[in-house]
Amino acid sequence: MAQPLDADMFDPMCPSGALPFQIGDKWTGMVVLCLEHGRRRFSEIRVPLRAVTPKVLTQTLRAMERDGLVTRTAYDENPPRVEYDLTPLGRSLLTLIDAARTWSRQHLPELLEARAAHEAER
Repeated sequence: MAQPLDADMFDPMCPSGALPFQIGDKWTGMVVLCLEHGRRRFSEIRVPLRAVTPKVLTQTLRAMERDGLVTRTAYDENPPRVEYDLTPLGRSLLTLIDAARTWSRQHLPELLEARAAHEAER
């Protein structure tokens, strides 16, 4: 039998609440991948992320800017032009995203099989 869990195993001062994205947040990781090879305009980012609404993409980009993951550069032109680029901090997420993608490729069949078995039991 496993040892009982320690009621204090999670430090109340744990910085996980300040993480720039939660594990289930699908848009931040995808935006990082869109910006991997350089700066992009909002409309360029929307092309591969066609399922995201403009509102949600705007919220995601603002949160990423707040967290220091992207820079937003507005050009004084007519019409206005805004570009987003990864910061070094944002670029550091590429390693984590690559690891998650590798894990997903290796284990997706098992995951789908488990989901199907669970649904069949219901």
